[in-house]
Amino acid sequence: MTKRFFTLAFAMILTVVAGTASAQQLSLAQISQYLNQLQTAQGGFTQINADGTLSTGTIYIKRPGRIRFEYNPPEKSLVIGQGGQLAIFDPRSNTGPETYPLNQTPLGIILQRNVDLDRARMVTNQTSDGTTTTITAQDPDNPQYGNIQMVFTGSPIELRQWIVTDDVGSQTTVILNDLVSGGSISERKFNIVSATSNWNP
Repeated sequence: MTKRFFTLAFAMILTVVAGTASAQQLSLAQISQYLNQLQTAQGGFTQINADGTLSTGTIYIKRPGRIRFEYNPPEKSLVIGQGGQLAIFDPRSNTGPETYPLNQTPLGIILQRNVDLDRARMVTNQTSDGTTTTITAQDPDNPQYGNIQMVFTGSPIELRQWIVTDDVGSQTTVILNDLVSGGSISERKFNIVSATSNWNP
């Protein structure tokens, strides 16, 4: 799996469940507060890859800085973010995982310890359709890393989908299914060294 594929894959759509009641556009301060309070979460995901193919699996989030994508069969891929690194386990590779700095991927924006979307030049677009609020965010110091478009519902505020656009313009959509926040997630889920030693594609 290449870095391009990962950021594509990492570019997630989390299925937007549109409610019948309308809601006002969420402010950047409200969204930042929600993300900062989101310590742990897990659930299913459906990924729409840049070539139109679909992947499914389970996602685990443990902020700050930790995320795990377990792909369902027949795929045997695995993606782990931990310790400032993003490791991509590709069953077609015989050399172990490819690793990249997490802060050089758009996902690093929402996994950082303190999310501040009001920071200058971080949010490049914000819209609302009455039921959802969509924002596009980038690293203001390194816009060349790409961006992440996130969709949120209100009452309560929930992240429903994201689309990652990587450094060459390719997009990956991830749809979150039944994402449940809170609860305990073992640190072993995010241990890149352990995953590497046990990797058996």
